[in-house]
Amino acid sequence: MRFKRKSKAPEITEQLFVRVDKKTKNLTRRLQPGEAAVINHADIDRVAAETLVRCQPAVVINAAKSTTGKYPNSGPSIIVKAGVPLIDDCGEQVMKLHEGNHIEVSGSQVFRHGKQIARGTLQTEDTIAADQEAARANLPKQLEAFTENTIKYMQVEQDLIFNGIGLPDIKTNFAGKHALIVVRGYNYKEDLQSLMSYIREYHPVLVGVDGGADAILEAGLTPDMIVGDMDSVTDNALHCGAEVVVHAYRDGRAPGTERLDKLGVDYLTLPATGTSEDVAMLIADDKGADLIVALGTHATLVEFLDKGRPGMASTFLTRLRIGSKLVDAKGVSKLYQPKIGTGLSLLFVLVGVLAVGVALAVTPVGQAFYGVVGIYLSKLVDFIQALVGLTP
Repeated sequence: MRFKRKSKAPEITEQLFVRVDKKTKNLTRRLQPGEAAVINHADIDRVAAETLVRCQPAVVINAAKSTTGKYPNSGPSIIVKAGVPLIDDCGEQVMKLHEGNHIEVSGSQVFRHGKQIARGTLQTEDTIAADQEAARANLPKQLEAFTENTIKYMQVEQDLIFNGIGLPDIKTNFAGKHALIVVRGYNYKEDLQSLMSYIREYHPVLVGVDGGADAILEAGLTPDMIVGDMDSVTDNALHCGAEVVVHAYRDGRAPGTERLDKLGVDYLTLPATGTSEDVAMLIADDKGADLIVALGTHATLVEFLDKGRPGMASTFLTRLRIGSKLVDAKGVSKLYQPKIGTGLSLLFVLVGVLAVGVALAVTPVGQAFYGVVGIYLSKLVDFIQALVGLTP
């Protein structure tokens, strides 16, 4: 984006179509290349940033602070390093823009009809580095609060270990099978591609956690089950034929069911504490899966803070309950090798040699080559016969 500058005010040379949404994950479903993304996202997380960058916006305008100092989030750096301007901390007034409005941007200023409507901070690698340094200094306090919250809620959620969860009448068959649970977490697309050989060979039950169902579809596969509160999965995924399990609050409230009712999608409701990915693992475990492969799930402090989780009680208890049955997808992708035996390898080599031989036989050069080889073989046979005749 280029601007012609005068001595007093910039002359804007380009107008941008506005996409605006309080939820970044909803915005990215509509955002097109070259448009302005207007969001209200404090502490932009890595997954949100990567999704925004894939949409190729002309600019990202954030009403909130992209890094509040709570923890060192990587989202702003991902956006700026991708070459997308990030105007930060513009204030709530920028959210008054309507979808389809046109705006102009100059540096850290946002204009509409030539009038400035918002001004923030144009983030650079230097400003982001300063924000990250301040956030890292605050990390010990976050770790302390995170640990206290985890211990507190372990007392509330300990029934995950002793009583499990009361499952509805789930039809998906997990018994004696592998289960691959896909969450839209860090590097989920790359990890899923790395597991394609494993999927083709073992045919695991494919479980998408909310938007993880779309990741499965994008990989050319079909989920067997979708688990979550249904806030980030697309209508297309919900109509793919997978069994849908809505993760509800312990008191039975399930806001996601209203959307499913409007779409006419059949579903089951499962009230449970913890995250939807925890619930998906517990379903697979309780239904008799031999192995549970987790892809894109959250395990580190920064990952949990990225998701806005104040603790990890349910995640800790879920992994404690499932035990060695649970395997991280990155471990599988590094350890798993397709089963190709020695005999099959030799067969591949033989087929390759025969293919080359046939190709040579139908060309003039190949025919000449075989003619020369035939002459030498004939002479070799004559020599051997003569040698045998001289032998007493």
